Amino acid sequence: MALRRLRKFARQGAADQLDMDDTIRSTARNAGYLDLKMVPERHNAVKVLIFFDVGGSMDPHVKVCEELFSAARLEFKHMEYFYFHNFIYESVWKNNIRRMNETLSTWDILHKYTPDYKVIFVGDATMAPYEITHPGGSIEHWNEEAGATWFQRVSEHFRKVVWLNPLPESYWGSGGSLGITKQLVNNHMYPLTIEGLESAMKHLSK
Repeated sequence: MALRRLRKFARQGAADQLDMDDTIRSTARNAGYLDLKMVPERHNAVKVLIFFDVGGSMDPHVKVCEELFSAARLEFKHMEYFYFHNFIYESVWKNNIRRMNETLSTWDILHKYTPDYKVIFVGDATMAPYEITHPGGSIEHWNEEAGATWFQRVSEHFRKVVWLNPLPESYWGSGGSLGITKQLVNNHMYPLTIEGLESAMKHLSK
């Protein structure tokens, strides 16, 4: 799986796995008396935040997003996920059923998670450009500040940010909301394909 490119293993927690090589060496040094050596389990130490665009034009891409989510949960021990609609503003959510009542402040996320978290946005970035560029651009609520302002705060806080797009790259073009989003993410937008994931993970792992 392409996500494995973004891998930085570390041993954490209790020593509950047999270290065969060290056990053999230690047993040999002790004249054949068995000396078991244990180590903590290896976990992927990379920390990841994933933001999923949901609803509207993203409905046809639910299956591929679910597959990405499932693969990421298996690969990354330190992973948090959030949802947004069309673009990120002052709040996101984790429960789509209660999204209007249980939102999370984007400011709180910026304060809680350290800059070494790798950030992945997943969305088609197809909307009216004003939804990104203007206060009040959100189609669901009044946003005091433009989505572009919030995205810049995210990209300034976290060292590595990419955008995965489920639309074929041939559809992207260079204008409209998709072009604006590509600029905001410093052209680190990649198609949600195996090749695109490889390129995105390569950038995040640098």
